[in-house]
Amino acid sequence: MVSSDTRTATTHAPPVQQRDRRRAGPAEVIRRSPLISFFVLAFALSWLAWTPYVLSASGLGVLPFDVPTVLGTTQLVGVLPGAFLGPIFSAFLVTRIAFGRQGLKEWLSRFARWKVNWRWYVIIITAVPALLTVVGIISAGWSAVQPPTVDLLILFLPMLMLQLITTGLAEEPGWRDFALPQLLPRYGPLGANLILGPLWGAWHLPLFLTEWGGWPDVTVGDVIMFVITAMAISVVMTWVFNRTGQSLPLQMILHCSINTYATLVWPTLFPTVASHSDISRGVLVAAGSAAVVLLLTTRGRLGWDGGTRLVHGPDIRHR
Repeated sequence: MVSSDTRTATTHAPPVQQRDRRRAGPAEVIRRSPLISFFVLAFALSWLAWTPYVLSASGLGVLPFDVPTVLGTTQLVGVLPGAFLGPIFSAFLVTRIAFGRQGLKEWLSRFARWKVNWRWYVIIITAVPALLTVVGIISAGWSAVQPPTVDLLILFLPMLMLQLITTGLAEEPGWRDFALPQLLPRYGPLGANLILGPLWGAWHLPLFLTEWGGWPDVTVGDVIMFVITAMAISVVMTWVFNRTGQSLPLQMILHCSINTYATLVWPTLFPTVASHSDISRGVLVAAGSAAVVLLLTTRGRLGWDGGTRLVHGPDIRHR
């Protein structure tokens, strides 16, 4: 016979699964949902770190202080802290907690994958400026094109290197080194890009309220165009990722080549169509055209052979 006290305790005791949920701390939540945890942390940490920049005189002007100018822009001081606290730090933290030392070793291994067929370096280094130049000529008209200056030729490589150790290093270890290998086996190349592309673009949203995004001359159309551009670039980067053995350095070079051309080369060669919106539209046309060609020629596979090793586990094939 069961006593009344025992019956009461049995009746009101919560299920084991429910008790486990109540006891689950942040580390356990990360272990259960590493991909979601990464995205939440990347957004939260970056947006929190960007808040002073957004509220400063370089943004909304709510707070009475100026963000220091370095190399002629407030973006290095205003953007970089949030960029490094977001994707790369979140990827490191989630990988270490959820997948342990072996997962961290695998995540870091993609940093060192420089030994890729030399043709890929040639393709990326030449194709990005070539395609953007063609789009720029069409946009501005041949008669308005200006020849490259000596300053442009001298500054291009240092600017690209600066982009690599700032933007490339801050972002790609998170978006492409951590998130993409997790998404591909679960959703395939198309599904992975439909998730990663918009999230990557949306992560930048607070920056549209700063000098980075051209504030205050920003429209909703500019923001939408940027997110669509991020989706198109993401398609191209996924193809390069799959075809180069998941080489992170090539992802960084591709990303930073686009940024360097847009910020340094385009305004010099095409001064009549050098507004923030003009350049964004040009990048969208170039990236969108490349994405469509790749989707058609690969039949949506984007170089994926059906097997991508997750950070924490064995080879899993998309079905």
